[in-house]
Parts: sequence; C-alpha cells; structure tokens
Amino acid sequence: MRKIELAVEPITEDENREADNPGKKKREASPAKKLPRFALIQFAVFGVSLIFFAVCCFSRDFADFFCRYIASGPRAVMAWLTAWIPFSLAEFLIIIMIPAAVIIIRYGIKHYADSWRNLGVFCLIILSFISSLFTSYVFSLGAGYRGSSLDEKLGLERHDLSAEELRETTVTVIEKVNREAKNIVYGSDGFSVMPYDTSEMTKRILDAYEDACGDYRFIQKMRTPLKLVMLSEPWTYTHITGVYSYFTGESNININMPDYTIPYTGAHELAHQRGIAREDEANFVAYLVGIRSEDAYIRYSTELNMLEYLLNAYYSADSEHYAEVYFMIDENVRKEMSAYSKFFSKYRRTVVSQVSEAVNDTYLKINGTPGSRSYGMVVDLCAAYYAAEKED
Repeated sequence: MRKIELAVEPITEDENREADNPGKKKREASPAKKLPRFALIQFAVFGVSLIFFAVCCFSRDFADFFCRYIASGPRAVMAWLTAWIPFSLAEFLIIIMIPAAVIIIRYGIKHYADSWRNLGVFCLIILSFISSLFTSYVFSLGAGYRGSSLDEKLGLERHDLSAEELRETTVTVIEKVNREAKNIVYGSDGFSVMPYDTSEMTKRILDAYEDACGDYRFIQKMRTPLKLVMLSEPWTYTHITGVYSYFTGESNININMPDYTIPYTGAHELAHQRGIAREDEANFVAYLVGIRSEDAYIRYSTELNMLEYLLNAYYSADSEHYAEVYFMIDENVRKEMSAYSKFFSKYRRTVVSQVSEAVNDTYLKINGTPGSRSYGMVVDLCAAYYAAEKED
C-alpha cells in the first residue's frame, strides 16, 4: 500500500505568536485615525468665537461694534448664499435630521468603532460640527443680545406704563388701523385679503426696509427673500409663525396663517436677519419699517398686529374699561380679529406647542431676556415712540 505523505513546513516564531493572539493581526490592520483638518479649523474658529462672545458679554460697546461692523459680514454672506435656494434650507435640514443621524452613526460604527481611540476621533468630528452652530450664533445674533437696547438707539424713554398711558397709545393705533382699513378688501370669512402673492409682498417689505435704513443706521442693508415653510400646517401646531435660522441665514415664515399676519411676521424675521436679536425689538423694528411702507396692506398688517399686543396689555391693566376701547375699532377689523380667534382655536392647546414654547422661553432667557413674554414688551417701545412724537 502506497502511503501519501503531506509536506509540512516548520512554524516560525512570528506565526506562533499570531496563533496565540488571534485578534492582534486585525487590530494592527486598522491604523489610528487622525482628526481631519476641517475639524481642527472648526475648533479653532469656535475658540475665536468664544473669545469674541465673552468680550461682548462684558462690554455693550464692543457688542454693538461687533454686531454692526463684524457680524454683519457673515450675516450678509449666509443670507446671500442661501437666497438662491428656492426652498428653506433650514427646514430641509430639520426634516432630514433623524435619517441623517442614523446614517452618520452607522458610518461611525463601520469605520471608527474598531478602537476606543478611533471612536474618540469620530466623536470629536461630530463635536466640531456642533461647535460650528455656536460660531454661527455668535456671528449672527449673539452680540445683538448683549448690545445696547433699541430704546437707547432711538433715544426713547422707556418705562413701566400706567393704564392711562396704555389706553392713550392703544387709541392712537386704533385710529391708524381704522384709517388703513378703509383701503382693505375683506372676504366673506371675515379675513382681509392680501392683494398680491408673497413674492411681491417680500419686495414691498424690502423696499420699506431700504427706506428705513436711511433714518435708522443700525439696521443693516440687504435684499434677501423670505423663505416659505413647506410644512406650515404642522408648524402652526407649534405656534411658530416665523423663525430666523442663523445657521443658514434664512428668514422663514409660516404661510398657514391669515393674510394680515404674514407681512408683519416677515418684517419681524427680516429684522433678526439684520442683527436685531431681542424679540420685542424685532417686533418694533418691524413696526417702524411697516408703517413707512407705501403699500396700504403692509401698513394695515403692521398696525393691526401692534394693536393686538396693545389690546392684550390694556386688558391686563384695565379690564373694566377695555370694552370702551375695543368698540372704537372698525367693525371689519373686529371681525378679522374674531375670525383669527376661531381659526387658531384648533391649534391653541397642543402638547407640541407647550414643548416648543418651553424651548423658546429657555433659549430667550439664556440670552438674557425675560423669555417668551419679551414679545409683548413691544408695547413699552410703542408707547415711548408715540410719547416722543407728541413732544416733538
């Protein structure tokens, strides 16, 4: 019988060590990854931004300088870059946030989870992108929260208002609303009808901004479109009518709202885009811009939205005499406000609105404002403005 012999080569010392440590070869095949250059740059810019922001927190003069002369450049560049996109980039990024996060995590597990060091590098890469959000904040709105107030810039005397002062200011705005209402067309549902589309509306608001910039030098000059939110109906449940997304430079508006609210909301978000950070101040800049528009509907929207703030404040101060003031309002305007109340009833109390308002309130308080109630503080500015006009 013939014997088959197998040729066996001797095992070397290195091969013997690999047999004793089967995982070692795999680990050696995955070299340690380095933090990419773009991440290092983002961290460096973040560090510079942090220094600028810290100085803004301690110096109002520097905050004013930074907001007007340094941050105005990045704000304009971001607004210009996204102006060419026919939809809201911010909304798109929010929509894809969850699937994008899943993809990024899977990518990280596949390419970076082979060692703790590489996993740390991956986490630092993610952190570098998060740090860029803070950088965007500093070079857009951050300094605006720390600078001098709008009443100081306008030379107005702002103070706590008495019920009589509130009444006087409210009656003044009622007279202006009633005058504008004569040129407005109302539908059978009680709502006024904007006589053009949102594109033409934006053009007319921007024209008013250009005019206002001549008198108010702290308002930044730029012509940028308003972005219409595609998911405006779901947005309405959050009670968000508009938002300035500082990380994309866009002024976004909710178009699932009655016509009369949209021009004023658009002017408010455009004020944020120009560095007016505080909510009451953005409200009042929108008012200053809107009332000087050559367009009757924009003036009407501006006066009526301000009137609603004033009516709320006056009711809290003097509910006993509120009806007397309320019935001074033109009947068509009262019907419009009543129609809005009916429209908003299904959105009024929702869980998502409570969460949204809590988040917004926290964000505003972190930035040194009284929180969500700062929106209504615009009545102080309005009263001071008309008091100064009377003195002149």
